[in-house]
Amino acid sequence: MNTREIILDILLELAKSDEYSNLLLAGVLEKYDYLDAKEKAFIKRVTEGTIERRIQIDYILDHVSKVPVKKMKPLIRELLRMSVYQLLFMEGTPDAAVCNEAVKLAKKRKFQSLQGYVNGVLRNVSRQKENIAYPDKKKDVLTYLSVVYSMPQWLVERFVKTYGEEKTEIILQAFLERGAVTIRLEESLSEEKRAELIREWEENGVVVKKHPYLSYAVQVEKSEGIRNLSGYEEGLFTVQDVSSMLVVEAAGIKEGQTVIDVCAAPGGKTLHAACKTGAKGKVLAFDLTENKVAKIEENRQRMGKENVTAAVGDARICNEALRQLADVVIADVPCSGLGVIGKKQDIKYHVTPQSLEEIGKLQKEIVSNVISYVKPGGIFMYSTCTINTEENEKMVEWICGKFPFEKESMEAFLPEMLKEEGTNGMIQLLPGVHKTDGFFFARLRRIE
Repeated sequence: MNTREIILDILLELAKSDEYSNLLLAGVLEKYDYLDAKEKAFIKRVTEGTIERRIQIDYILDHVSKVPVKKMKPLIRELLRMSVYQLLFMEGTPDAAVCNEAVKLAKKRKFQSLQGYVNGVLRNVSRQKENIAYPDKKKDVLTYLSVVYSMPQWLVERFVKTYGEEKTEIILQAFLERGAVTIRLEESLSEEKRAELIREWEENGVVVKKHPYLSYAVQVEKSEGIRNLSGYEEGLFTVQDVSSMLVVEAAGIKEGQTVIDVCAAPGGKTLHAACKTGAKGKVLAFDLTENKVAKIEENRQRMGKENVTAAVGDARICNEALRQLADVVIADVPCSGLGVIGKKQDIKYHVTPQSLEEIGKLQKEIVSNVISYVKPGGIFMYSTCTINTEENEKMVEWICGKFPFEKESMEAFLPEMLKEEGTNGMIQLLPGVHKTDGFFFARLRRIE
């Protein structure tokens, strides 16, 4: 099987299942581990890109094909989608090669009778790609944003209602940009050691940029895998988005305190909190399954955090031994994930208005339980990786109305650029607007 055939099979499998592409893709790349790095990178790029741009690609196909996308045979539909992605977004791949490979693949998969059709459609796209007529932005901005940024229209409407047309377009544009990997350097490292580590990475061709929000956060590009960077095995750094780091910063954790992280896997905030509490404090980390706890434990051991205990625990079920035990409880609750669509491209196709309602019920169920773990006067950090107000600001208002908690300013704990936004105890980070994922967090204090 060549790389394009592997991509085709991934797309066909995704079309008939509810599996997320990142999980399926990871399994396929492991299966074909013998392929060289360029081939694996090609498979990943075309698969993810075809999924990410599906709405835009289907719009184009409907304008150049006599057969609507919905009526195409499944294999031909996915073959055309992946080929159009290559024609439009992969400059290093000659158009003729894309068309020829698609025709060959149609024949190999027993669709000889449609070889001419496949060739004709793709040649049309190739000829017209510089002059595609997209919906008129002035006449129908919602359809324009939906097609050009490949976002389901009902989500576009929701975002525009909350953030307005201009900011929504900035967010949608950011979702389509490939961001660097963000790393949290251990705060205990001296400035000299940090500089030495970064210098070593750069000497090996890695592009490193310091993040503007936090001194210990850096962004890396062009690395041959994070695990291959010097310092990884020694636990000198871990992968973590700055938005997640900011939750721990805003919690104001002090040395010697007890912290409970209730939806902790893979353990980024847990390990960061462990830095703040020091050896005299402790962090109790829980998640729903053995597999998730194993990920926390793996990272705990690598980072050498003896003050962390990880265990299986259902955040919906009260652990009586934890009542009023914690100075800080961190609850990064399950959510719709609408803030990280840029990293998980098919979230936008899985989420529905009904699923948003269901996730809201789950969030309330978790909060109603774990909020009892906060000591009087202690801090409850509520966070999500979404940009949906029902899961964020409205959820915080519900918490403060139902439980003895009040919002507290985070201004003293946030970087200079964000201080003003955190004065009311909540902050909504937006892709393209802020230098982070789409993320929300709130600092709530238990009234004594």
